[in-house]
Amino acid sequence: MTVTPLGIPRRLLEFTIDGREARVPEGSTILDACRAAGKDVPTLCEGDTLRPKNACRVCVVEVEGSRTLVPACSRKAEPGMVVHTDTERARHSRKIVLELLASSVDLSTTPQVAEWIKEYEAKPDRFGPDAARLNEEPKVDNDLYVRDYDKCILCYKCVDACGDQWQNTFAISVSGRGFDARIAVEHDAPLTDSACVYCGNCIEVCPTGALSFKSEFDMRAAGTWNESEQTETTTVCAYCGVGCNLTLHVQDNEIVKVTSPHDNPVTHGNLCIKGRFGYQHVQNRD
Repeated sequence: MTVTPLGIPRRLLEFTIDGREARVPEGSTILDACRAAGKDVPTLCEGDTLRPKNACRVCVVEVEGSRTLVPACSRKAEPGMVVHTDTERARHSRKIVLELLASSVDLSTTPQVAEWIKEYEAKPDRFGPDAARLNEEPKVDNDLYVRDYDKCILCYKCVDACGDQWQNTFAISVSGRGFDARIAVEHDAPLTDSACVYCGNCIEVCPTGALSFKSEFDMRAAGTWNESEQTETTTVCAYCGVGCNLTLHVQDNEIVKVTSPHDNPVTHGNLCIKGRFGYQHVQNRD
């Protein structure tokens, strides 16, 4: 038995992953179990603060008795389940998905994708230059964050974060259908004319950099963005009494962006406009 943070007991489920016995708390997903067992199953759209959408399908695994491959991020672990994470069928599926995504959108700022493309011997170039989905310029219509939809994989995490799972602002939605589907605000207006409250929670969950701090966007454009030289310091926001934790990302003695720990019991990664973007006064040296 294990217990939740509220002290509620949870029974352990026993099943098999790649020939080895595994035990995880009831309610865990296959992906949770794989990570607990040290199995590296790639995923793009999965996050630890939102309900999974099964959008990217990079995390598919083979489950004995299942006709199709199943998404590990959302399929719940079941007693006696037999899971195979590295079969030829699963690897081939991941390879094709990576090829389709990398040929249609820009994944240059997506963590670990380059490693996965190499590991699965994916060849996105075989679809040719006409496979690109949008080919539009980044939307820079405010001083806080940038929308670069050429990097969007339509995982819908920003829609959920802006909608009923987090912010309840509903400024972001999906426009169009099929190959014309894209993320947009109402009437495809500039962000400044939308219902956006600039909490930046959509940036927090974006897995590809399609949404980014303008400071990060400008530094990448200038070639000065270097995460290896950045330090992270977690502190408490001083704007109000809620007690939100802020993680300050600092490069060259300047705050370049602000995030929030996802395991913080107060915010779970969420912040308001003041917490996420109101840091300029700290380094105003005029």
